[in-house]
Amino acid sequence: MTGTTADTAPAAARPVVAIDRHGDIAVVTVDNPPVNALGQALRQGLWDAVGTLDADPRVRAVVLVCAGRTFIAGADVTEFGKPPVPPHLPDVVARIEGAAKPWIAAIHGSALGGGLEVAMGCRFRVAAPDAALGLPEVTLGIVPGAGGTVRTPRLTGVEAAVDLVTTGKPVRAPRAAAMGLIDAVVEGDLVEAAIAFAREALTRPLPPPVCQRPVAAPDASFWTEQERRIAKAAKGAVAPLRALACLRRAAEASFDAALAFERETFLDLRGSDQAAALRAVFFAERAAPRPAHLRDVAPLPLRRVGVVGGGTMGAGIAAALRDAGLPVVLIERDDAAVARGLANLTALFDGSVRRGRLTPAQAEARLAGVTATTDYAALADADLVIEAVFEEIGVKRAVFADLGRVCRADAVLATNTSYLDPRLVAEGLPHPGRFIGLHFFSPANVMTLLEIVPTPDTAPETLATGFALARALNKIPVQAGICEGFIGNRILKRYRAAAEALVRRGVPIAEIDAAMRGHGMAMGPFEAQDLGGLDIAFLQREGARQAGQDVPETLGDILVRAGRKGQKTGGGWYDYQPGDRRPQPSQAVTDLLAGQIAPGAAMDRAAIADHLVAEMAAEGEAILSEGIARAPSDIDLVEIHGYGFPRWRGGPMFAAARRAAVAG
Repeated sequence: MTGTTADTAPAAARPVVAIDRHGDIAVVTVDNPPVNALGQALRQGLWDAVGTLDADPRVRAVVLVCAGRTFIAGADVTEFGKPPVPPHLPDVVARIEGAAKPWIAAIHGSALGGGLEVAMGCRFRVAAPDAALGLPEVTLGIVPGAGGTVRTPRLTGVEAAVDLVTTGKPVRAPRAAAMGLIDAVVEGDLVEAAIAFAREALTRPLPPPVCQRPVAAPDASFWTEQERRIAKAAKGAVAPLRALACLRRAAEASFDAALAFERETFLDLRGSDQAAALRAVFFAERAAPRPAHLRDVAPLPLRRVGVVGGGTMGAGIAAALRDAGLPVVLIERDDAAVARGLANLTALFDGSVRRGRLTPAQAEARLAGVTATTDYAALADADLVIEAVFEEIGVKRAVFADLGRVCRADAVLATNTSYLDPRLVAEGLPHPGRFIGLHFFSPANVMTLLEIVPTPDTAPETLATGFALARALNKIPVQAGICEGFIGNRILKRYRAAAEALVRRGVPIAEIDAAMRGHGMAMGPFEAQDLGGLDIAFLQREGARQAGQDVPETLGDILVRAGRKGQKTGGGWYDYQPGDRRPQPSQAVTDLLAGQIAPGAAMDRAAIADHLVAEMAAEGEAILSEGIARAPSDIDLVEIHGYGFPRWRGGPMFAAARRAAVAG
């Protein structure tokens, strides 16, 4: 930032908050790297700056700006779970709001949580075009605690505030301006633009502080509808509904009463089990992309990437790579398969256009960055090639035989497999240190989990490149050891087996599914199998049996042998009417399984869910003891990002540890 004292001070002496003067406009610069988090020193610096500038008769207005790559991006995570130290953020925001000189927040990067609350304490807000603003507190199991729920509706109106506060999703500056959250989007040098805005604002009557602005209260039916909608989306998370209650109080009560209600709600939620779970997930997600054991290992460059296989998974991986801006060479076995692969990619990009995620021009550019061919020689200059063909060892080995011939010796070669042993896939591959397993989850351009599976031969640089790829694709990477199903599918297998065991004891299928939905899962285990297809796991079990393994018959096997493979055949664990995906109880299933099920067992839904989650956690403990996962939090990330375990419960390992702590 130009013209600030902070730019000229030695790094060791650089103040967290510095003041510079541009004539009658003061510029307050926050400099608390890396994200200008609202630690105690920063709060104190802002508090003191108000007093200093209010006492300076030369100053008519104050511009608040941040050094580095972002505005105040939120709370200081090192203070999470610790007693707050004064000055408290609500008091700092109120002090800025009540300053004798108007403050103008000049926002770049992200103004999130407490950062946005500080900005709302200013009389005006301007932002760079690519700035993001939001109140993500509900994603941590709390509500804004420094006036976010009270000031936001006074700027944006209640309806826009509900969406912003209860989802926690940020908005870009142009949208924020349209909502009324900021006063202007400014181009060019942010400090100069903010100073010019301040000078122009001083020529007109100033608007009242945000706390004095009116808010129109909707009628009761609005709140009833919002409660219904948010409860459905929250799937058991408490914070979004508590945030809605704060917004209603802001619309219907005085500013001071609403502020007190918000603070009471914030303090109540801060110590809750859900907030503790979400904090744990936050820290695990924050650490996942750059694991400590690879801190000193540099990844290999990723400039050109190849994908072998243009089916559902291969097309999804290619789309994810294109979304990250990487050029892709797509290889298929013949011209017809090339055409199908391009059609699959086109359908994915067209879907993004329909959902408003891409413009038609962007979708066209995404597709233009894909070279589709049958010629493996097109991969000669690729930095990374991901194989995504049929899950059969012979097919995959044939692909890697070709890759071993045409790819550079330093190109990373990866197999996308969910069950096969990567060591067997790579047998005979020259330069095996460049080989790694990358287990994407379908749809690969949507799902955020990436299991990274090194073999004993995988070089550290190759492993680091897998994590670098995850960062480029904005995915959550988890390192997994080699075993059947790695981390996620191994736990899934036990979860499904435990659910079937309950059915054998007489617990109704629909009750088990309802119990897991009530626990926060999007679907129960049997509904999910019907959606994905019962035949997938059946074929894996059949393959193991043919290989001589002793695999007991499952209830799912009985259904598949009777032609019930799930929704695609009109029936699996449930019946489905044509064109209707709603599961219906099935008399056919009752008849098929009659000899396998004991008389009805009494088990309430909470007990069902506790039992199944305990089974997941027990398998997780086994995975940890075998060294397949590096930490319990890695298992929780797999379950949350790959299998829909509710974030607000922290994952099965967190839940089990919490239960053990309470019991102990």
